[in-house]
Amino acid sequence: MPKVTQPAHQKGDFLVDYEEKVFEDVKAAPGEKALVTFHTIAFEGSIGFVNLLQATRLLRKGFETSVLLYGPGVTLGLQRGFPTLGDEAFPGHQNQNNQLIKFMAEGGKVYACRFALQALYGHGEGSLIPGIRPISPLDVLDIKLLHRKEGALIIDTWTV
Repeated sequence: MPKVTQPAHQKGDFLVDYEEKVFEDVKAAPGEKALVTFHTIAFEGSIGFVNLLQATRLLRKGFETSVLLYGPGVTLGLQRGFPTLGDEAFPGHQNQNNQLIKFMAEGGKVYACRFALQALYGHGEGSLIPGIRPISPLDVLDIKLLHRKEGALIIDTWTV
């Protein structure tokens, strides 16, 4: 049997070169836009939270950034908590809410489809995190088309 002769990793060890950046740090040119869409259910995997972080990063790089919550994506924008709204029932329970709040506080815009809110998930506009703008289901395609017309970067987030 081969023997392991290297010491076990210790807290504070580096396992990768986290300082090397291979690509240039791209910043938005004045007026550049980005749209990140979400057709994913809150807490169904990490993609919702990861792309909320990406949206925030795009905003910080200077892109005029919008988030579109539609279909099951509206579940990311719902107020939650237990035992009361805003309470964190377990560590990370409010990650998505907190990230959306931070994104909007830094100037990002968030839109949520009214059809999905009511018809699919039985929620009203009062269930949304304050600052999220409810929109008509007819606006869901148009916001994407308007961003496309303007040459925006569009990231579509789906859970399949």
